[in-house]
Amino acid sequence: MTIQSIRPRFTRLAALTTLLLACLSGPASLAPAAADEVLVAVAANFTDVVKELTPVFESRSGHTLAVTVGSTGKLYAQIKNGAPFEVLLAADQERPELLESEGDGVAGTRFTYAVGRLALWSADPDRIGEDPKAALTADKTRHIAIANPELAPYGIAAKETLQALGLWDELHPRIVMGENIGQTFTMAATGNAQMGFVALSAVLAPGNSQKGSRWDVPAEHYSAIRQDAVLLKAGADSAAAQAFLSFLKSDEALAVIERYGYGVE
Repeated sequence: MTIQSIRPRFTRLAALTTLLLACLSGPASLAPAAADEVLVAVAANFTDVVKELTPVFESRSGHTLAVTVGSTGKLYAQIKNGAPFEVLLAADQERPELLESEGDGVAGTRFTYAVGRLALWSADPDRIGEDPKAALTADKTRHIAIANPELAPYGIAAKETLQALGLWDELHPRIVMGENIGQTFTMAATGNAQMGFVALSAVLAPGNSQKGSRWDVPAEHYSAIRQDAVLLKAGADSAAAQAFLSFLKSDEALAVIERYGYGVE
């Protein structure tokens, strides 16, 4: 089985339409979906990993996942506006903590499922050499992609890295921003930006045929990207949602997460 849907954002209209159709089809079809399907909101950097984990979880548990991907900031806003997600896999610790403190997350369920790593990447195999500062400041580097720091933790990490290198002010006119880290990778992959600060997981993903050139940003250049999961209020009584969170802690899931370049705790 595969992921049922990966949408750029969730809308209340879509949720209400789905619910109405389910009700019209009768109680017999509604009950299994309510019991076995988990609505999961996933930070964009984790897209490739959740695609690989989904069929494994579904085959082991018998439950299904309906996945929505976006920036952590956007997903948080959707949850606050009533989106009925049952689980959030964020790209930071801040939003899950907020949701827990605000009563939208279930107390005691939050944990770090991955530690993200940042890379400066170009689709051009000769673009980034041993001196990343030289690559960043080269005249031919017209655009540098980063995720929006106001929406995405990886964007904050990119900004912190440029500040640590003493290049933020100098290079700011060249920076182009994606709404999330997935869009940022696309900018670099398509050549709309000569390089970009991306999630290392995107570079290592099996589907990335463009190996290009990269610099793995030293961890001391940016605040640790500890990515927390939390059970949301809508999933408090869902055995399927709780089973998915337990699966993320399993050795099988952790091995996949590490293979994509994440740290695990």
